Amino acid sequence: MRINFSSPSISLAGPLVVGILSGGKLLATAKKVDKAAEGALTRALNASRFNGQRGQSLTVMAPPGVAASRVIMIGLGDADLIDELAAQSFGGQAWKSVASTGDKSALVAVDPISGSKLNVADLAANAAFGAVLGSYRFDKYRTQEKSSSKPSITTLAICSRDAAGAKKAYAPMAKIASGVFLTRDLVSEPANVIYPITLAQQARTLSKFGVKVSVLDEKQMAKLNMGALLGVAQGSANKPRLVVMQWNGAPRASDKRPIAFVGKGVTFDTGGISIKPAGGMEDMKWDMGGAGVVIGLLKALAGRKAKVNAVGVVGLVENMPSSTAQRPGDVVNTMSGQTIEVINTDAEGRLVLADAMWYCQDRYKPHTLIDLATLTGAIIVSLGNEYAGMFANDDELCDRLTIAGRSVSETVWRMPLGDEYDKLIKSDIADMKNIGGRWAGSITAAQLLQRFIKEGVKWAHLDIAGVTWSNKERPTVPKGGTAFGVRLLDRLVANHYES
Repeated sequence: MRINFSSPSISLAGPLVVGILSGGKLLATAKKVDKAAEGALTRALNASRFNGQRGQSLTVMAPPGVAASRVIMIGLGDADLIDELAAQSFGGQAWKSVASTGDKSALVAVDPISGSKLNVADLAANAAFGAVLGSYRFDKYRTQEKSSSKPSITTLAICSRDAAGAKKAYAPMAKIASGVFLTRDLVSEPANVIYPITLAQQARTLSKFGVKVSVLDEKQMAKLNMGALLGVAQGSANKPRLVVMQWNGAPRASDKRPIAFVGKGVTFDTGGISIKPAGGMEDMKWDMGGAGVVIGLLKALAGRKAKVNAVGVVGLVENMPSSTAQRPGDVVNTMSGQTIEVINTDAEGRLVLADAMWYCQDRYKPHTLIDLATLTGAIIVSLGNEYAGMFANDDELCDRLTIAGRSVSETVWRMPLGDEYDKLIKSDIADMKNIGGRWAGSITAAQLLQRFIKEGVKWAHLDIAGVTWSNKERPTVPKGGTAFGVRLLDRLVANHYES
C-alpha cells in the first residue's frame, strides 16, 4: 500500500474517512461534507448510537452532493486525549474500514484538533503510520484466496492542511514500519522456510542498509566454548548460527561503547528430549521471536539513520529430539567458563542466550544490554498477553523501558530478582541448573541469565512469550506476529541513546 500526503479535498471519488470527536462533534472536513450533503452526516449521527467515542465507526453510503462513494465516520474520543497512539489507532481503523471496499484508492481527512497534544502534521503522520501498521498481511502461501477477499486499496491519501510537514514527520516512521514488517514476516514464516541458516541469510540482507553483518558457524562457536548454545542445537540436522549485526550511526560519539540487543532464535522448539505436547506445537515456529525483533530493530535503526552505535546478536538453533540430542542430566560448558546442568531440555532458550550474551559483552563491550526471548510459559501465567515481563539490574533502565513501552503501546511490567530466587537454580553437580522447579519459572530463568551479565553492564531481560503472537486483531496489529519490541526499543534508543 502506498501513502500519499495531500491538501484537504472532498471532490475526489472513492471512500472518504473523517474523524468525529466525542459528543458527535464534526471537524472541518466532516462539516464541509455535511453541508454539501445537506446534513446527511448529522442525520446519520442522530439516527444512530454513534457519539464519537474512540473506536466507533459509522458509514454513510453515497451521500448526495459529494463525490465520495461513502463517508466513514470514525470516533476520535476527547480532543485532549488525542496523542500519537490515538492518531495511529485512527489510521489503523481507517485502513480497515476502506481496505476491502473494492476501490483502488481512498482518502483519510486529518483536520486540526483544538486541545490535542499534536499539531496537524503530526496527527497526519501518525495516522499514516497507524494505517501502514494495520495493513500488514502475511498471505504469501494463500494460493486459493479469492481476489474479493483481499484488500483492494493500493493508495491511501492522507489529507491535511500541512501535507509537507506530515510527509517529513512520516519519513522515519516508514522506516520503523519496514523493520516491524520484517520481524512480522520472519516470525510468521514456517520452520521449513526459516531455520538457522536461512534466518542468518535474512539478517545478512541488512548489509544493504549499512549494517555490518557477520555470522559464526558451529565450528567457530565450538572454538569459543559455546557449549550451552551448541548443546541445544546438537539434536538437529539444521546447524546453528550466531549472527552479529553492527550499526555505527554515531562514529564521533565520545563513548564508543554500543548499546546491545541480544535475541533468542530457536527457529523451532519441540522441547527436545523433554518433548512438548503435540497440541499447539505448530506455534513453536515463532520461538525465534526475540531474534526476529533484534533483526527488525537493526533494520529500523539503520533505515532512519539513527545516531547511535548499536550491536545486535542472535543465537540461532533448532531444538529437536534425536539420537544426538541433548539429554536431561547433561552438563554443558559455557563461553563464560560457568557450567550448567540441563534438567529440562525444553528450557533451552536461556542456554542459547547465556553464550550469545557473553559473546556480545566479551567482543563489543556494551554499556547496556537488553535481551529478548519467548522464554517461559510462566510469564504468560503471570501477565497474560498484555504485558511483556521485564527483569533488570538497573532502575533507570527499567524506567526508560517502561515509559518507552507506554508511548508505543508495547507495555512491560517489572518482575523481581533476588538471592532467594537464585538459590532455586543451585545444582548439586554444576554451577547452576537450567530450571528451578515449578514455582517462579520466569524469575528463575532471568536469574540464570543474570549470571551471564558482566559487572558494570546495565541489563534488562524482556520475556516476550505472551506478546510475540496475537490471536486478536487491533487497529495497528493484525492477528499473527506482532513484532512486539521493535517500536519499544526504537523509541528507547530515540529517547535516550542517540547523540
